[in-house]
Amino acid sequence: MTGDELRKLLEPSIERLGYELSDLEVKLGGKNGVVRVFIDHSDGIGLEDCEKVSLAVSALLDVEDPLPGQYNLEVSSPGLDRKLTKVEHFQRFKGEIVKVQMRFPIEGRKRFRGTLVSSDDENIVVEVDGESHSLPMATIDIARLVPEGP
Repeated sequence: MTGDELRKLLEPSIERLGYELSDLEVKLGGKNGVVRVFIDHSDGIGLEDCEKVSLAVSALLDVEDPLPGQYNLEVSSPGLDRKLTKVEHFQRFKGEIVKVQMRFPIEGRKRFRGTLVSSDDENIVVEVDGESHSLPMATIDIARLVPEGP
């Protein structure tokens, strides 16, 4: 089962509990397999939230048995340096500082760190040193918020 298929399986249950499935990481193989579920909520995420989602997701994975082998389930908040994985994430964090790594060079570079200016279904615009760069969503390898320093 692919990550996208697992996301489609888990997302409805997580949303019914009142949370957003912010991100999902699946690393299987051997005894050290792990499924990481990152949840978000407008009021923030606490330990009780993680426990509630963990119980529901664990039960669903036990019944559906979509993944081979052994793995540990981890549920947590996306953190201050959260990944931006959906159009809604980019729209929510407009004006924030982001780090973006592209799969392929754009304008001769693969890494961009700057202010997230705008986004739509196809592109995000990041301003780096006063210059705007339009980056296709489809070729973003990873995008993260940059936490503000003290």
